[in-house]
Order: sequence, then structure tokens, then C-alpha cells
Amino acid sequence: MIETLRRRPGLQAALLIFPAASFLVVFFLMPLFIVVAYSFLERGKYGGVVWSFTLENLQRAVDPLYFNTFLRSARIAGLTTVICLLIGYPLAYLIATQSDRRRNFLLLALMIPFWSNFLVRTYAWLTLLRTNTGLINVTLMGLGLIREPLPLFGNDFAIILGLVYGWLPDMVLPLYAALSRLDPSLLEAASDLYAPGRRVFTRVVWPLTLPGVAAGSILVFIPSLGAFITPALLGGGKSLMIGNVINNQFLAAHDWPFGSALSTIMIGLMLLATLAYFRLVRRRG
Repeated sequence: MIETLRRRPGLQAALLIFPAASFLVVFFLMPLFIVVAYSFLERGKYGGVVWSFTLENLQRAVDPLYFNTFLRSARIAGLTTVICLLIGYPLAYLIATQSDRRRNFLLLALMIPFWSNFLVRTYAWLTLLRTNTGLINVTLMGLGLIREPLPLFGNDFAIILGLVYGWLPDMVLPLYAALSRLDPSLLEAASDLYAPGRRVFTRVVWPLTLPGVAAGSILVFIPSLGAFITPALLGGGKSLMIGNVINNQFLAAHDWPFGSALSTIMIGLMLLATLAYFRLVRRRG
């Protein structure tokens, strides 16, 4: 047996890959296949599914009511991605240009929020943003700076703030990796040619770090698009995203086929975004 493995390196690779591949097939591909298959079935009278083929769920999913929810979720996820990029790029540049000791400290400080539960961190924002009892409004009103509470809770602002807080490290880390690999001699050459700082950034730094920008954008946009905890808590039940609608279809309405149809469309959108990222990276390569 050992001699056979030595003579067949392809068999060695297959045996090494088999455990991970089996895990992905059982716990990723099969559930994904079930969700896609359910989207073409009918809802049972008391919930569940009826094994009868139909396209009604997909047709219903593109109804203006749900289509607008998709667009609204994409808009919130897009704004979250842009804000994370605007904040994360300077932060990643700052970290990448520090000494090794200070760089490690800043990276550690960036990762500390990941050590606590996401739900707990989202609940912490409730104590800050609530309209009448939130710490921000109570403090400002106590100091006499405002007379009426600021609308910080139960709207898109609160959702975007919570998403930016939650996913900012996912933007900073790929940007840091791209910036830390940047060859300083290229910047020196641009300066020797009397290029202004803005042109050095647009012609040298930005193109070379574009794969990091794309990776960070994907890592922020995809979970933001499917978020349901943050909208449910910080949106106050008034501002829902497509993740909340899917959650309600499965747990409240017990309409698994329609929930699966919405999930299938969202997975397709995420797949398109991921393919666009790989195409961009391949082109830059």
C-alpha cells in the first residue's frame, strides 16, 4: 500500500484532499442544493413543502415589494462598503507604514473586537443609540446641547453604523496586506520624477493596491447584504433588509419554498460579485 502511494502522487493528493472535500460537500454543497431545489417547490398547507415543481416562488421574488427590498439592501451594503473603504484605507496605510512593534500593536487593537460575540457588540450599540434612553441622547440633553432626542435609532443610519463597526476590520486587513507589499522604491522613483503626491497615489499606490480594495469590498459587501441581526436590532423592526425577510419566511411564515427562492437570488448576486472580484484580480495580475 505504501509503495503504491509512493508511485502515485495523484492518489496521495486525493487522500489528503478527501476529508476537507467531504466536509464541504456534506455541509456546504448539499445544503446549498437543498435550498435551490426548495425554491422550485410549492408550500404545504400547514408549512413545509409539497414536491410539485413551480416557478411561482421565483416570480414572486421579483415582485416590486421584494425587489425594492433587494435594492434597498444592496444600497445599504454598498454604502457600508464605501464608508469602510474611506475609513479603512487611511487606517491600513497608517498601520503598514509603522515599525514592526507598533504595527503588531495596532493590528492587535484592530482585532480585539472580534474576540467578543457579534450579537453582544450589537446590543452595546442599543445603549448608545436609543432615542429616549440612549447614552448619546441622554448626555446631550443633560448638557443642554439639544432639546429633542436625535433620531439615531430605528433607521438606516443606525444599521449602516452597526455594519461599518462590525465589518471594518474585514476591509482593513486585505488593504494592509496589499499596502505592506508595496515596493517603496516605486514611490521614491515617482517622487524623483517630480510627481505630486496626488498623482503618486492615483498612478502608483491605488492601482497596485486595487486587489486588496476588491478583496476588502467583497468581504464587507457580501455579509452586509445578507445581514439580519444588525437590522433587526438597530433598525428597531422598522428598517428591514432582505436577510430579515428571508428569516421571517422560514421562521414566522413557514414558507420555506419562497424563503429558498429569495435565498437563491441573493446567493446568485453574491456569486456575481465574487466572480467580478476574481476577474478584476486576474486582470490586474
